[in-house]
Order: sequence, then structure tokens, then C-alpha cells
Amino acid sequence: MATIRSFRFSPTPIAAAALCVVAGAHAQSTLAPVTVTGRAEPVVSVSGWGDIPLSQTPLQASVFSNTQLRDRDVQRIADVARIDPSVSDAYNAEGYWDFLTVRGFVLDNRFNYRRDGLPINAETTIPLQNKERIELLKGASGIQAGTSAPGGLLNLVVKRPTDAPIRSAQLGWREPGSVGGAVDISQRFGVQNAFGMRANAAYERLDPHLYSAKGKRHLLAAAGDWRLGAATLIEAEFETSHRSQPSQPGFSLLGPNVPAPVDPRINLNNQAWSQPVVMDANTASLRATHKLDGWRLSAHAATQRLRTDDRLAFPYGCSAEDNYDRYCSDGTYDLYDFRSENERRRTDSLELAAHGETNAGGLQHTWLVGTLFSKVKNRFGAQTFDRSFATPFESVPSGIGNVDGTLATYPNNSLNDTGTNRDERSSELFVRDAMKLNDSLTLWLGLRYTQLKRESVRTNGSGPTSYPQSFSTPWVAASYTFAPDQMLYASWGQGIESEVVPNRSSLYDNPGEALPAAKSQQFEAGLKVGTPNANWGFAWFSIVRPTWGDKDRVRGEDGDAQHQGIEANAAWRSGAWVFQGGAQALHARRHGSVATPDANGKRPTNVPERTLKLQVRYLVPALPGLSVQADAQGVSSRMVLADNSVSIPGYGVADLSARYEQKLDSGSLIWRAGVDNLFDRRAWRESPFQFGHVYLYPIAARTFRVSVEMSL
Repeated sequence: MATIRSFRFSPTPIAAAALCVVAGAHAQSTLAPVTVTGRAEPVVSVSGWGDIPLSQTPLQASVFSNTQLRDRDVQRIADVARIDPSVSDAYNAEGYWDFLTVRGFVLDNRFNYRRDGLPINAETTIPLQNKERIELLKGASGIQAGTSAPGGLLNLVVKRPTDAPIRSAQLGWREPGSVGGAVDISQRFGVQNAFGMRANAAYERLDPHLYSAKGKRHLLAAAGDWRLGAATLIEAEFETSHRSQPSQPGFSLLGPNVPAPVDPRINLNNQAWSQPVVMDANTASLRATHKLDGWRLSAHAATQRLRTDDRLAFPYGCSAEDNYDRYCSDGTYDLYDFRSENERRRTDSLELAAHGETNAGGLQHTWLVGTLFSKVKNRFGAQTFDRSFATPFESVPSGIGNVDGTLATYPNNSLNDTGTNRDERSSELFVRDAMKLNDSLTLWLGLRYTQLKRESVRTNGSGPTSYPQSFSTPWVAASYTFAPDQMLYASWGQGIESEVVPNRSSLYDNPGEALPAAKSQQFEAGLKVGTPNANWGFAWFSIVRPTWGDKDRVRGEDGDAQHQGIEANAAWRSGAWVFQGGAQALHARRHGSVATPDANGKRPTNVPERTLKLQVRYLVPALPGLSVQADAQGVSSRMVLADNSVSIPGYGVADLSARYEQKLDSGSLIWRAGVDNLFDRRAWRESPFQFGHVYLYPIAARTFRVSVEMSL
């Protein structure tokens, strides 16, 4: 390829937030390139602007294709934090579901995730083998979501039948003993190939470096379509997945001190009675699309049903020192038996939409109008959350563990706690208009109106709560194209979060009270530049989000969080070398808190102020098809406590990988090999303050991996 334009840069390798897109760069930014014919112009459906390429839209987003994810050996959604500077970890434990922080705000697993544009619950494991790509919209997401946290919106795009047949099989190994395989088959048939089918299956035996964490997972998925002439397309798909694996508790402060980074293989969930977290997920959807007089009409329905057994030997606090947000100074902690079995979560949704163009008053309008109905039903049972018992062989107090993982206890079989059942119905109306004022200037307008009703009650029938709310979330932007593939833009938008006080009278004097909807807002301005040899850009953003706090046993609005930052990325090619990089500088502070005044003017916990992601790839001329790649990330310090009195230092990690595509008579073999954490760096990866407790997670140990993929 003569220029970088021949490559699809995954925007977000470093996502730097990159301006997300700088056209080509955004498409491949940090992951291995995919050769295409002509200029790659990724379209990000989660952006809400239909078929308009990301490079031409006034927002920041990242796109990770399935091929790129395989080249980086991305195993789970949490791995996006390794390659996108605007994303960081947020309580990402082995064997549990994933959490992401974007622009300093943790995405809400209940409201910030989409699957082919429809809402899903991400409180489960999400397999990637049947996903065509991952899309990440950054910033206030009110344009696309009735309620959501303001950091961004993550969308999973499902693989669909292709025009050309696919026959692909993969086999991979990760140190020390994880082995997995997957197949991907697509075929069209019938008169004029009117029908298409695609099937994906995967199985993996999980044996990571982490001790006491062996498990297994599998996936089966199928997608079909029916082309009813040139104007109508019917699509249906389903997937079923299962994962069973013990989870991983975090480490913590030892009294007032941050301990030295531990052996990352130690798992504190290593009691003889520890059971795996089991997550089963079934999802299906049906979509009909029809073209009529220049408009595209669509009806899209989906259902998701999750079942989870959440079980853990759970370290929490130190009663011996009357400290319940950290472990004891001597390395011991209170150990609890936590079990919440047969958790069931169901999400149903239906979207009706119309997309088209009109001309009015001499102006060209690109419209998207529609409505989204969704229903959530979550059911839980009685739970166990109590101290474990001492064994008769250990002279230790009841329910005590230590950070060496050498103390043993018995489980507690009592069902001593209750869960909370939740129901929600939501109706949303939305309209968007990209108004082209002239060849250079475009005005972007969006508005979403939401009506919702939420109900909850504890599983023993106590603490019932019911409340309705309605609100509108506008979005407006202007973009100016001053040269081909070069654009300036500015935008403003809002997002909404709806909160109710937990229905525990033992903790609050206002249990179950519906709080006023919290409206966040974001300003953003950016530059996107594409040239024959390089792509680069930057964006400035400012997000203000109301926060809640507890004061004298009353929960209510308590000041706000203000996050301002700059994201930048660049990608260019010189001969056989491809360079890519991105960075984010974030200034995040809490203001106006009465409940926690020590946090005012301070940095939030577990959010780095600076991140840097770099990649260098070399396409070996002497052996066409071979490329070697080095990836590096640098992350600054993170605060451990809200008053910023304790922090963990920053760290740097390097990865090394190689990819070789071997041509066969009737297909190809792709060999991949790599090593993550090349220098076996020991450091604390993150410091989430979760469940009222400080946790520390170490960087994973150095890990070697190899895989082979055959396509026929």
C-alpha cells in the first residue's frame, strides 16, 4: 500500500479519543491493519447518524473490528482499556463481568451498553467471537440513550451473513494452560442468493496464571437473513453463551499503607468451599428493513435473558481495627461467604425508525426519527452474605483471611440477606437532523424525549418503591470542513441519570425515595485531519455531572463532578513502518459536596490524569505477510481515597506480537504469537473504590500466547 489511506485504522488504538476518527486513522489506530480497496470510511452506528462516516461527524468514537481484536488477543471488553487512552479499568476481576471508565466516568452496566443499537444489560460475560466490531461513543450519551452515565456508550455489532462464503477455524493457547477454539461459517443460498446463514461457535478451557481460577466457557450463535427483493431485508439472529469460573477478589490497603505490588497469581478466593461464578446468557433479535422513496424504514426487536450464580469468598474490611474500607495492618481481613444464586435479568426492546434525506428551503437535511420501547425485569432470591467460620484445624478467629491466601475457613450456609427485584418500562422518541448549510458548514440537531417508570421491592416484600419520570435530552453541533478530509467541530449535549435511594431503612432515613433526575452536560470541540500519509486530530471536552451523597442518613444531590480533558491521536506510515499513538490528559475534580467535604477540589479515585498508548508496526519486506508489532502504554498515578491522602504510582507496560499470513491454494493460514507484559512489570493496575471499600488489582503476569486461524 502506497499510503496510509489504504489502511483501515481502528480509531482507538489509542484512541485517544481521538478525534476519533480521523478518518483512516480511526479505523485502525492501534490494532493490526486490514488491507482494503480504496479509502476506509468507518461508520459508527452507535453515533446515531446513520450512514454518515465517522470522519465526517462531530463527535468522538472508536471502532475495533473482530480481526483487530484477534490480532491483539482481546479476550473481553475490559481489554479495550489496554488500547484506548480515554478508557481505563474499573473493578475488572478475572471471572466476573467487565467495567469500563471513559473520560473518568464509570459506564453503567445496566444502561450504557447496546447490541446492534438496542439496550442490553452488561452484568454478564459477553463473548466476542460472533461480534463484527465494538463501537465506543465517547462523552454525554443522551443522544442515544434515555438514561445512562455520561462517559460514553458501548455498542456490540453482531456478525451477519456475508456475500462471499466464509469458512474459518481458529485454535489458540494462552499461558499457562488456557486452550480454545472457534469456527465461523457463512453461506448464501437460494434463488439469487436470497437467503444467508452465518454460524459461530467457540469453546475454551480457562486456565489463567491466576491460581484457583480454572473454568470453561462456550458460545453458539447463528444469524440469518432473507432478501425479499432489492428493497426489503429480514434479519434474525440468536446467541447462547455460558461461562463458569471462580472470580478474583481485590487486594486493599493494609491499614493506612499501600502494600508493595503482590504476586499477581495469588487469588484470595481460594477456599476449599469457593464456587465459580456461573453466567448464562441468551439473546435473540429480529430486524426488518425496507427502502421506500429514498427513505430506509426499520423495525428492530430484541430480547436478552441472563441467569447468574454470583459466588465469592469475599474479603471485606477489618473489624479488629474498626476499619471497614480496607484490610488490617497485619495483612488479615474479615472473610465473608457471599452467594446470590439464580439471579435473573431480562431486557426486551423494540425500535421503529426512519432514515432519509429531504431538501427544504434550499438546504439538504439528513433525518433519523423513531421511537424505542424497552422493558426490564430483574429477579433475585435470598442471599448469603455473612462471615465464614474458622476451621477446627486453625487457631484463628471466625472468618479471617490473609493476603497470602493461607488461612482456611468453613462456608456459612445461612440465607441471611435479601435482594431487590426491579422493573422498568421506558418509551423514547428521538429525532436527528444533519442540516447542510453549504458545501463546508453543517448544523447537527438532536432531541430525545424519554418517559420511564421504575419499581422495586425487596425479595421479602419490604421497601416497595415506584416512581415515573420524563425528560428531554438535546444535542447540537456545528462542523466546518475547510479542506478535503479536514474538519473543525463543536458540540453540546446532555445526558440523564435516574436515581432512587436504596430501600434499606437500616441505612437511610429516606429509603426508596426517587431523587430528581440528574442532568449532565458536555461541551466538546475538535479537529480531524486526514492527509495522504497521515491522520491526526485532537478534541477538548468538558463534562459536568451532578452527584449524589449521604448526609446524616439522608441521600440526595450533593454537588457535582467536573471532568475536562484533551484527547489526541496520530497515525502515519513511512515505507514498511506504521506508527500510531494517542494520549489523554484529564483534569477531574469534585465540587460542592456537603456529605464528603474532604473530596472537594480533589481527584476522583481510580482515574489517571494522563494516559499514553503507542504502537509501532513493521511490515517485513523480506517476507510478505509477516508483521511485527510493539505496543506500549503509560498510565499516571491514581488516587485510592476520596480525600487524595493515598495514591498508587503510575506504570508502563510493553507488549510484543507478530502476525504472519500464509497463502494456501484455496485459502490462508494466519499465525499469531505474542507476549503481554513483556518485562513482567509488577504494579497496581487500578484502585477501584467499590461497595464502600478500597480494592487494588495488580497487573497480570507476563503471558505468552499463540494461535492459528485457517480460512478456506
